[in-house]
Amino acid sequence: MKKQTTTVITYGTFDLFHIGHLKLLKRAKMLGDRLIVGISTDSFNLKKNKKTVIPYHERAEIIKHLRFVDQVIPESCWEQKHRDIIQHNVDIFVMGHDWEGKFDSLSTLCNVKYLPRTKGISTTKIKSYLKKHKEPQSSSINVVKTY
Repeated sequence: MKKQTTTVITYGTFDLFHIGHLKLLKRAKMLGDRLIVGISTDSFNLKKNKKTVIPYHERAEIIKHLRFVDQVIPESCWEQKHRDIIQHNVDIFVMGHDWEGKFDSLSTLCNVKYLPRTKGISTTKIKSYLKKHKEPQSSSINVVKTY
């Protein structure tokens, strides 16, 4: 019997949610019928030496309310990707192109795709800007010039 739906999974921290995150998730959803998003927990981010501004439960709440996201799961370790692909019957694993080659080993379980990131925007860039400009000059902070 042929499978009815195509399931896509992606992972990220999604701190300081921005247009780059939105575009990546929309493109991931376009690859299939169902989109699962694994969000790095605060404890996992600490293990990766990453400090987030927004706590896990709030980041998960934001992502879960995007109309094209079907399910949100916590990501608590690197190794769980393998288990998640099997458990959720995933067809396509998606990450941003900055991870290219890092997850090719998962191609024995599903199709692995690396999508281009949105030029000119990143959480790192936003954090850097905020660190330099502690007090905004106007009511709108223009972190990027173009998307």
